[in-house]
Amino acid sequence: MATMAPPDTAEHGEERFFFVMACVMSALIVAGFAFNFAMGRSTLSLPPIYHLHGIVMLSWIGLYLTQNSLIFTGNVAMHRRLGWLSIPLIPLVAVMALLVMSTSLRRTGGPFFFDQNSFLISNTAGLAVFVGLAVWAILVRANTGWHRRLMFCAFAILLGPGLGRLLPMPLFMPYSWWIGSIMVPMLLPIIGMIADKRRYDRVHPAWFWGVGTIVAVQIASDLVAYSEWGLAFTRDFLAGTPGAERPMEAFIPPGFAM
Repeated sequence: MATMAPPDTAEHGEERFFFVMACVMSALIVAGFAFNFAMGRSTLSLPPIYHLHGIVMLSWIGLYLTQNSLIFTGNVAMHRRLGWLSIPLIPLVAVMALLVMSTSLRRTGGPFFFDQNSFLISNTAGLAVFVGLAVWAILVRANTGWHRRLMFCAFAILLGPGLGRLLPMPLFMPYSWWIGSIMVPMLLPIIGMIADKRRYDRVHPAWFWGVGTIVAVQIASDLVAYSEWGLAFTRDFLAGTPGAERPMEAFIPPGFAM
């Protein structure tokens, strides 16, 4: 007959899992942008807003990684003190991401493998979910199980831009947004569910709330993005800018090669 691991052993195993996954998610984001730079798809000559966004995003990644490291090494007091830095950083991450998205759409039309209406509306909705889940995680911080899983799901939402630079996104058209920003990032929380099942023989409900919220909001935002209102809103948003010159739907630019 199988015996359960002592609570302290199971808890330390869980802390190790979240620390390792924090390293994996952070590495995926950094690797995506580093690869893009190495391939010459991005340069330091981009407008300052991109660099400010990068600094803010790296600050968030650093905080998330540090917080999981502190818990794994048992420094709970420092974890709690540093946790307050997330209060201003969470909305700042969302605001900077929105500004870069807006700049990208109006300056170049946004990534060619995304429909512009989806990139504008679904991206905005996803950032709202990031803020919502992260704030929820802070509010229930006394309940460690909910706190760390909701924060994990919030962080997973931000994987899209990094993964999108590692995956062959043009090959996924016209489903690039769903695959690169939802399906692949959600594999990480699913790994968390599997880890819970193996460790405790049950899956913590926070995973279902986190992933369920992300998927439900994505479906709702798609309905808005592809409605007459969503299409008109996108056209008005881009009117008079260089971004309006490309097709609204995803397309392969002339002369493009993988």
